[in-house]
Amino acid sequence: MHGQNIGYQRVSSLDQNEARQLDGVHLDRIFTDKCSGRDSNRPQLKECREFLRAGDTLHVHSIDRLARNLQDLLTLIE
Repeated sequence: MHGQNIGYQRVSSLDQNEARQLDGVHLDRIFTDKCSGRDSNRPQLKECREFLRAGDTLHVHSIDRLARNLQDLLTLIE
């Protein structure tokens, strides 16, 4: 089963460029939040999680764009 390539990116300041985060990766859909990592209200991350299906691949530039620490990551994937 071949799924879609889904991208999630988070930029925390106006000077960060989201275009560079997933540059060079073919993505079928991209979700972008513009907020601090401390902000747990990430509507695009929530939408991304609801959109993902079995067989899809989630691409992120680095793990800190997805979660601030291991506990946040474990909570996210549960």
